[in-house]
Amino acid sequence: MTMPPPAALWRNARVVTCTSVADAAHPQADAIVTVGGRIDWVGAETALAPERRANCSAVHDLGGRLVTPGLIDCHTHLVFAGDRAAEFAERQRGVSYEEIARRGGGILATVRATRAADEQALYEAALPRFESLLREGVVALEIKSGYGLTLEDEARMLRVARTLGARHDVVVRTSYLAAHAVPPEFAGRADDYLHALASEWLPELVRRGLVDAVDVYCDRGAFSAAQSRALFEVARGLGLPVRMHVGQFADVGGAQVAAEFAAVSCDHLEEISGPDVQRLAAAGTVAVLLPVAYYTLRQVRPPPVELLRAAGVPLAVATDCNPGTSPCASLLLAMNMGCRLFGLHAEEALAGVTCHAAQALGLAPAQGSLAAGAGADFVVWDAAGTHELSYWTGLNRCRAVIRRGALARGAL
Repeated sequence: MTMPPPAALWRNARVVTCTSVADAAHPQADAIVTVGGRIDWVGAETALAPERRANCSAVHDLGGRLVTPGLIDCHTHLVFAGDRAAEFAERQRGVSYEEIARRGGGILATVRATRAADEQALYEAALPRFESLLREGVVALEIKSGYGLTLEDEARMLRVARTLGARHDVVVRTSYLAAHAVPPEFAGRADDYLHALASEWLPELVRRGLVDAVDVYCDRGAFSAAQSRALFEVARGLGLPVRMHVGQFADVGGAQVAAEFAAVSCDHLEEISGPDVQRLAAAGTVAVLLPVAYYTLRQVRPPPVELLRAAGVPLAVATDCNPGTSPCASLLLAMNMGCRLFGLHAEEALAGVTCHAAQALGLAPAQGSLAAGAGADFVVWDAAGTHELSYWTGLNRCRAVIRRGALARGAL
């Protein structure tokens, strides 16, 4: 791990603090002071106290470049083996995702490949996707299990997620998603499977220190609201936060359960009612929008962004990196699609991968914004303004990544 200097001044910058959506639109400062890996001060350099400046052992001139918090990808299935490119080709010929799943493809195809891969193979398969995100300025991300669907296969996925974070000095939050699909050995016995993954596997994985949150895929053809509630009861007893895949294909009542348990996030939300939007707002739940999956599946009904916005539900944006419905390892692309397909404003897209994504992972306020006391994790961009970050497709404007107050990637 690179040790940060005792104190450093980062000056001549256009600093976008992202403490709110409004503060993700335009620069609010031109200088940052970091001490011991944290932000000590942010503001106009002309207002910097002489004694604070004198304490800075290093001064970095950023050449007037744009600076934002480090980006956060708050929904990924990044650890898996194999791919589902053949299914992509089938969908191009008109076969639906749900039909492919009914034939034994979809999630279960990735389960078979993942079960057959050892820990090193899973790590090596995940690494290019992981590094792709880091090159775009991602400093924290969530990684789900859910392609093992046995105790030890889920544990192996979660260990790989921990290893990725530890080896690359990146914050990784794990989500236990064994409630992703019913495996073949439990075919026709979804309730029995739910009992095993909730009452037997989850406590053991918590004991091993592998679980930061609990997730469930609550949708048509997946798990019901009642099954999700039973899982969340166990999670609550273990003191774990919960999140939920909700309403990607149908509204089966998941959002009501999510609100009941004050879920940190509800993700997808193409199918959600107005009353449920109000429930999420009252619960303080973050809506995580996944536009690449929407695009890949050629869905036609987007999430009700206007309703969510009007209700004050925080809007996050994530890649949903996975082999079937979102083969994407670019958070910048997800931002672009969030704007073009869902109607997000540029500042909403940026807040969606900074302060709101941090909220969805329980990392705020230490991550996701640039304010005194937060981690000194920020990105230097060759960009005229924040709108450029969601404007380009296929062009990465990241010049440098600062992690804990030290240069981690790129050049100044």
